[in-house]
Amino acid sequence: MTNADRKNVSFAQAKPLDTNAIPILDLGPDIRSGDLHHLAKGILHAATNTGFFYIRNHGIPEDAIIRAWAVAKGFFALDGDEKATIAVNKHQRGWMATGMSQMQGAKAHDLKEVFFWGREVAADDPDLAANRPLVAPNLWPTAVFPQLETGLQPYYQAVCGVGERLMAAIAVSLGVAPDIFKKAYQRPLARGQLVYYPPSTHADEAEHRFGVAPHTDFGVLTLLLQDNSGGLQVRTRNGDWVEAPPIEGTLVCNIGDLLQRWSNDRFVSTVHRVINRSGRERFSIPVFFDPHTDTIIDPVDLGVSQAESRHAPVRAGEHIMGRNKKSFAQFKDDQT
Repeated sequence: MTNADRKNVSFAQAKPLDTNAIPILDLGPDIRSGDLHHLAKGILHAATNTGFFYIRNHGIPEDAIIRAWAVAKGFFALDGDEKATIAVNKHQRGWMATGMSQMQGAKAHDLKEVFFWGREVAADDPDLAANRPLVAPNLWPTAVFPQLETGLQPYYQAVCGVGERLMAAIAVSLGVAPDIFKKAYQRPLARGQLVYYPPSTHADEAEHRFGVAPHTDFGVLTLLLQDNSGGLQVRTRNGDWVEAPPIEGTLVCNIGDLLQRWSNDRFVSTVHRVINRSGRERFSIPVFFDPHTDTIIDPVDLGVSQAESRHAPVRAGEHIMGRNKKSFAQFKDDQT
């Protein structure tokens, strides 16, 4: 790598983890005692500073995690033609190949490939009949890799349970009743992804091509399971990039754009990126724990006065779909 190359990619450097910036919160004691206030205090500190935190003692069974990793790696090991049997659709279900994702403002497409899935919906689901955003049947590769569905669902159900507990603590941290989000999450979007990142090369970085380019998450709350490769980086308020490395037994959680909006900007949705310098494949499993597609995101509903509200109400599904259309190639010809 030449000196010129080094200069060109100096922007891609990051500092080691700072646990003051990205704290590690313990979910166990609060769940056992039923007292959410200690957890809520930790979330409030994290969510109003970097918008990122780790959680440990989350209660997800280890066998569910092991199975999820196994089927994720097995799926991405399939030939492209096999994965293409469930090519991603405009409901954000199925497999998205490398080159189809480009974050707003990025100079190049992302290196990642993704399998998208979500809450299972029945054929007579009223939201499906009404063609509501992001409500659709899942596209499982039944013909070529039938174990994907059965391998993922135990983890998915467990992580959604963690999301429900975190949303109760988030409510307490915002000074409202712990069950205020409960109705909105009776039929959540809860969008899951399996993400594959090839190793990053010097040429990739010189061309500003990331695993995933700097972006904020579109929804409410992200719960991320990452492998041991590292590469997740978070931008702090002072503009520094810090590593958010894998920590055994934890999930990484972060505030999304909709929760920043819902909280009237008390919480922050923070820019982050992935640069896979490990020299090997990187895998991650984020679940974007978002409410029902028709949920109205309005700060007034969380105790903010109409005069103090900084944001007009929006529908969750419409907001997320609007961001999807600006980021993913399957929507490039969509004029709606």
